[in-house]
Formats: sequence, structure tokens, C-alpha cells
Amino acid sequence: MSDGVLAAIIAASATVLAALMQLKASFAREVAARARAPNARNKGHLPRLVLGVMLVGAAVGGFALSQWAADHHRAARDVVTAELRARIEQMSRTENKLAGGYAEVESNVLRNIGLQGVVVMASVPPCRPAPLAAARAPAASTAEASGNATQTEFLPSTACSEAEASPVTLCATIPANATVNDVELYVRAADSDTPWLASRVTAGQEAAQARFADQPVEIADGTTAKQVCESFAQWSTEHGRVARVVVRYTL
Repeated sequence: MSDGVLAAIIAASATVLAALMQLKASFAREVAARARAPNARNKGHLPRLVLGVMLVGAAVGGFALSQWAADHHRAARDVVTAELRARIEQMSRTENKLAGGYAEVESNVLRNIGLQGVVVMASVPPCRPAPLAAARAPAASTAEASGNATQTEFLPSTACSEAEASPVTLCATIPANATVNDVELYVRAADSDTPWLASRVTAGQEAAQARFADQPVEIADGTTAKQVCESFAQWSTEHGRVARVVVRYTL
């Protein structure tokens, strides 16, 4: 209950109480007057009429005051509600603008990254060849005990073949809706300072005992990203290799 309505109820109650007290006093005077003068009966109607009018007026006034206070409170509440709704709508518009601006900034950043290219690198150590098996005749004393059976020994190998190389896979993560424009491949010795621009190679072609796969492979990575992967192998036993993949895309 608001303060205005409570004040109206108190005022109306006080008015009604005062009217009742006056009516009681009037009735007491009228009874006394009748006892003294029986002919004064008609004169007592006027005070009762006045008190009745006062009582009805007090009730009507109290009700009107309470209604006015309730209407005033309702209007104030409506004003506050309208202000809150307006602020909420303004905050929603601001949030939508910020979200749109953030999405635009993120899209521009991803677009610039795609133009510059996503770089992935891997260092591959020298190849370790498997030892070669060689057969030799047993010693004389051993031959007498074991017959003419030959013995096998493993000799160290000095070279690796491409089949013995352990390939590595280099993957670049890009947006799922991106279109791959180019996949640049580079390879150089691990201890070399040769510029990358001078170390570019072609997919599927051998370069200094190293080779990239013929085609990159795209693999889904969730709903917002995907991976562009390229396989690389090197079989040099003298030097390690550094492989570099640059994936350029557009949105």
C-alpha cells in the first residue's frame, strides 16, 4: 500500500469518526430536548440531515481521495516502467551495434590473415637408415661344429630411401567458410639461412631428398574452422630439413 492511499484512508477514517461523534452528540441533545419540550420534534430533523450529509460527504471525499492517490501512484509507476523499457531497448540496440561491430572487426582480421597467409612450420631430423643384412661364412672351428651353415650380420647403412623416411603432416587452421587460394611450400636445410623465397618447391616434386605430397587435404575442424594439411617427407642422412607451408585464403 502506497503512502498516498494510506494517508487518504486515515483522513477519511478521521472524518467519519468525527461525524459519528457529532451525530452521537446531536442525538443526545435531541433526546434531552424532547424530554424538555415534546413539541420540538420537528426541529430535530435539521441536525440529523446535516450530519447525514457530512457523513456521506466524508465517505465520498475519502473514496475520491483514495482513488486520486491510486491513480497518481499508477501514473508514476507507468512512467517508471516506460523509462525502464526505453533504457532496455536502448541497451539492446547498443548491444546489437557492438555485436555487429565486433563481427565486422573479426571478419576484417580473418580476411587480412587470409591475405597474408597462415604459416605452419616443422623441423624434421636426418633420416636414420635401417642396417643392412649381410651373410658371411663361419670360422673354421665353428664350421666343423655347425656344418656348412652361413652366419648373418648387420652392417650399418649410409643412405636412406624415400620409403624409409617418416613423413610428417603440417596443418593450417582456417575459417570453415574460407576458400583456399594458394598453398605455398618451402623446404631448406635446418642449418641454412637461405631466404624462404628462394626455398620454395613444387608439390609432388623431389627437392634435395625431400618431397611434399601432390595435393593438400582439407579436414573439417568443428563447425567454424577447417584444416588444410600437407604431408612432407625427407630422407637425407646428412641434414635435417625445415618444412614451411603458407595457406592463403579469402572470405
